[in-house]
Amino acid sequence: MTDEDVNDFDPAWQRGPMPGFLTRKTFDDFSLPKEVAQGITDAGFVNLSPIQALVIPVALTGKDVAGQAQTGTGKTAAFLVPLFTRLMSEPKIEGGGPSALVVAPTRELALQILADAQLLGAHTGFSSCAVVGGMDYAKQAGELKKGVDIVIGTPGRLIDYFKQKIFLTKDIKIAVIDEADRLLDLGFAKDMRYILKNLPPYNRRQTMLFSATLSYRVLELTYEYMNCPEFLDAPEATVLVAGVEESLFHVGVDEKFSLLLGLLRREDWTRAIIFANMKGTVEEVARRLSENGFPAEGITGDLVQKKRLALMQAFKNGELSILVATDVASRGIHVEDISHVINYDVPQDPENYIHRIGRTARAGKTGKAITLACDRTVFYLEGLESSLGHKIPVCWPEPDWYGEDLSKPGRPYRKKDSGPSRPGGRGSQGADRGRSRRPLSGKRPERPASGAVAPKPRAESEPRPATPSPDAPGADSRPKRRRRRKTGGNPSGNPSPAPSDNQPS
Repeated sequence: MTDEDVNDFDPAWQRGPMPGFLTRKTFDDFSLPKEVAQGITDAGFVNLSPIQALVIPVALTGKDVAGQAQTGTGKTAAFLVPLFTRLMSEPKIEGGGPSALVVAPTRELALQILADAQLLGAHTGFSSCAVVGGMDYAKQAGELKKGVDIVIGTPGRLIDYFKQKIFLTKDIKIAVIDEADRLLDLGFAKDMRYILKNLPPYNRRQTMLFSATLSYRVLELTYEYMNCPEFLDAPEATVLVAGVEESLFHVGVDEKFSLLLGLLRREDWTRAIIFANMKGTVEEVARRLSENGFPAEGITGDLVQKKRLALMQAFKNGELSILVATDVASRGIHVEDISHVINYDVPQDPENYIHRIGRTARAGKTGKAITLACDRTVFYLEGLESSLGHKIPVCWPEPDWYGEDLSKPGRPYRKKDSGPSRPGGRGSQGADRGRSRRPLSGKRPERPASGAVAPKPRAESEPRPATPSPDAPGADSRPKRRRRRKTGGNPSGNPSPAPSDNQPS
């Protein structure tokens, strides 16, 4: 299939918000089993997206595929349709292990793939389950023990069940690695190698890999564990999602949140995701937005799974219109009709920018991607634009674009050189909790002799005892010397005097 075939768009599908997304190719062009074709009809699919037009014909021949495409361009169906077609053409294994394995980087993506698999494979008779962390461990183990045909999961939980021999991999015929670049970014490189090493040999299975960017580490994985894969790159318009209107604002760090408020009040948005680089920034932005009349919730990688799923469900249902997230959580967000993506911070990694803006303009719709570049993150802009191959259009805000911030001030920044200001601290503001301070002269006060009791402080009204006169009876004019304890040596370090002749020997 040539690039001309992929870019040969059907004018009938270039209506409304879907210009240039679908091709003239349809699913009816393939000789698919009727059970698979019925699932495609139920899903409402007719024409193929560019990545589907590239991958499906090659994958149906049984070859390994490494496809590059952005999330939201139909790549899930690009591997599920060949997967079900392959399983339908081979005898079903009774009482054995799963026949297909799909690995995803996040729980949300795995659950989304499971939902798509259940829809497309509703008439095939194949069972599937999701194996992810943060959910009922025993329930998932029970489903695996009963026997399933397709296992979809995240690396950690998959390896856990595999080591306990809850499921076996010897019968797997198809392996799919979805969003491979994010799997490696999240530190799953060793886990992925462990999983692939324990699958049947590469010449006895078909492997499909998908990634938004084919980086060096992703290519290394394909060369090491795939059987001469065919690399398929979706057209440029789908890697950076078509229909996204990019804009860039240069703003001071102290005015950034005020500009964010102004943009939310000016823009005609329905559902928005705001991305930040740090967890603390996510929590602060979500709090301040809520206090300014924009109900928002923050989602980070360490959020409790139960609350995470509840927030995602509220966001999908429209009960929550603004979500603030980090890059770790961004790949688990698969929600349609997101009108705006706002980069509160310029991402350090250009790949994260592609993943962020991929949340909007899904399935050929339009959306806006707004980036706020302050003096703390503007240094990442040059590398980002170099990777994108174009300059992000710059917009200069008018003075009335800055919104009034009604939120309470956050925790003040504590200077490191001032020290803590709590009572008894070492800083200049620390209160004295009864500790004696060193005199201004810099000399340390003398300690009392060993065994001596320190004198009690006298009150101001108590008279000072009179010093006895040297001529008084009983007074000794010679100064008294402190008696030292005998330790077997001369503490002064001087040589001991020789015994005199008058002393007895």
